[in-house]
Amino acid sequence: MEAENEPPRPVQRLRLTFTKEGATRYIGHLDLARALERALNRAGLPVAYTQGFNRRPRLSLAAALPLGYTSAAEVGDVWLLEPVAPEAFHARLMARMAPGITITAVREVPLSSPSLQQSMAESRYEVGFLDPVDADHLRLAVAGVLNAETLPRTRQRKDGKRQVFDLRPLILEMAVDETDEGPRLRLRLVQTATQSGRPDDVLAALGFDPLDARVHRVGLEFAEGVP
Repeated sequence: MEAENEPPRPVQRLRLTFTKEGATRYIGHLDLARALERALNRAGLPVAYTQGFNRRPRLSLAAALPLGYTSAAEVGDVWLLEPVAPEAFHARLMARMAPGITITAVREVPLSSPSLQQSMAESRYEVGFLDPVDADHLRLAVAGVLNAETLPRTRQRKDGKRQVFDLRPLILEMAVDETDEGPRLRLRLVQTATQSGRPDDVLAALGFDPLDARVHRVGLEFAEGVP
């Protein structure tokens, strides 16, 4: 029996895979979380809530997607106070979801599973360019970055301080694909709780303005053994 005044414990944990496309590229991580929270509330699902003065649906997203990016593979966990079949949860949530966000899969994972943030291993992206780019020039730039022993970069932290780091070990794979719309950059980057390779840093190292590119996340990979 639960102690008096102890909040009810979740009985189910569902993992969502969803897309973020269209106009939702212009909403940040916090606004994305709020859009999902509103949909959960409107759908009337038995979601567990955080404790404290500002109670919110218990929702955890795997990795923040920078403003301006789109994605085909966002992942989030939701905790429920009553079990709901994944198919029914999917249908009810999508009926209340904001435009630009599409739930593509819902599955149950153990309540004891490690957090998504602690389980992250890598992320994959496809990068297109708004202006014409010469494919041979792009390949040469890619080869130069991949052949570099180190790539010192500076990143502005949220506290205003500058962080100097080596970008090279954060790039796991990089290649150029030919498409009808021109060359496209394919990236596979480290994405963990403590380290993250960012496409804008890679583009800058290649000599391109990140604002002249369209970045689309196509996959998130988790540590071996994570459900």
